[in-house]
Amino acid sequence: MTGADPGFHVKGDATVGRAEPLRPDDHVIGPDSAPVTVIAYCDFECPYCGRSFAMLKDLRTRLKGQMRFVFRHFPLIDKHPLAQQAAEAAEAAASQGQFWPMHDALFEHQDALERDDLYRYADAAQLDLARFKEDLDRRAHLSRVMHDVMSGRRSGVTGTPTFFLNEALVPEDERLEDLVRRAA
Repeated sequence: MTGADPGFHVKGDATVGRAEPLRPDDHVIGPDSAPVTVIAYCDFECPYCGRSFAMLKDLRTRLKGQMRFVFRHFPLIDKHPLAQQAAEAAEAAASQGQFWPMHDALFEHQDALERDDLYRYADAAQLDLARFKEDLDRRAHLSRVMHDVMSGRRSGVTGTPTFFLNEALVPEDERLEDLVRRAA
């Protein structure tokens, strides 16, 4: 359920309806040479994002080499009270080189995002658990998550999931799979 405006409007220095360019700290899976890049602004607790996760995972498998996937955080803390904590946990895992296993675990267990659950996922990903806990306790990755949120806002993101295909907003989430297949 995308909440972004489907039009293209200039807003400050950014263009609403276009994703901000890829950054060195983006979470990317797939080759740089892929003809298709999907940028997703998601919330780990959002049920719509959870449904999209399965579709995107399938597309990544089927279109290996033809699709690059970029994940950006957009926790909707007013609706999903554990989303921010989950995003910070994903970043704590990323700091240990395990973003994607944590990403997958969080989406596969959206109904279990309490602190003890996050510790279990970190342990399963073979993270340094003491470091992971310390990162969460001191909110070491808050600014990284907020960087994604601000990037999303500048691009017109207001809800999740919001997708961009080759930097252009996909105004209807239901069409993403078809559009990706056609572009690949």
